[in-house]
Amino acid sequence: MKFHTFVICAYGESPYLEACVRSLQGQTVLSEILCATSTPNAHIDAVMKKYGISVRVREGKSDIQEDWNFALAQAESESEYVTLAHQDDLYGRHYVEELFEAYTRYPDMTLFTTDAVHIRHGKLERYGVKRTVKKLLRLPLRLRPWADREAVKMGALRFGNPIMCPSCAYRVHYLPDPVFHSEYRYALDWDCLVDLAKWPGRFVCTEKPLLLYRVHDASETEACIRDHRRETEERRMFERFWPDWMVRVWMKYYKKAYAEYDV
Repeated sequence: MKFHTFVICAYGESPYLEACVRSLQGQTVLSEILCATSTPNAHIDAVMKKYGISVRVREGKSDIQEDWNFALAQAESESEYVTLAHQDDLYGRHYVEELFEAYTRYPDMTLFTTDAVHIRHGKLERYGVKRTVKKLLRLPLRLRPWADREAVKMGALRFGNPIMCPSCAYRVHYLPDPVFHSEYRYALDWDCLVDLAKWPGRFVCTEKPLLLYRVHDASETEACIRDHRRETEERRMFERFWPDWMVRVWMKYYKKAYAEYDV
């Protein structure tokens, strides 16, 4: 069985797709790379053919949760860990190297995640309030010897979701099938992480910025802010952990973070 596979989740005709591929092929430790899509087109085919990457097509209407589960399924039978590489993002060249080092030290690791920096208008934004807050929320996961305990894993998720979904490597065989099984569209990763925290296994986080997350006005995050889906779903998630008065406090400050996505 292979150690790790990147599955690129391709949608439409992203101008950033080729850059994503190059970042995956530029890793210091090479992994298998596949592409999964529910919107097959000439652009995706051309990019993947150029780099010798197999394209797997999911039939039916595009749906983020179904697309992600399909993507995981393309590699789960032949790989220990799977990362869903979002087509607009870039990965630091030491991502797989850090994943392997974490696994070597903690062989019960079911989820690996990293810090991230934003790319806005083609420029890296290394500093910002939101990034700092996410680092603080992830503090429980830095207690690695205890990060196999549900209370520690949940401690990083009760005040918001500080885990960047594209940075995650999932040990699929040790997690529920399907991994993503949420009623939400925007908060589905947060919802599912809460569930995964209850399963045996360790969450390991490195605070090295190994994900470069692209912010632009065509992103799913931006769309969910415009139609208020993000606000609604995040409120419902907070209601699972906190009384109403505290939810109102969290949301007051949480909504201020939405401004970071104004482009």
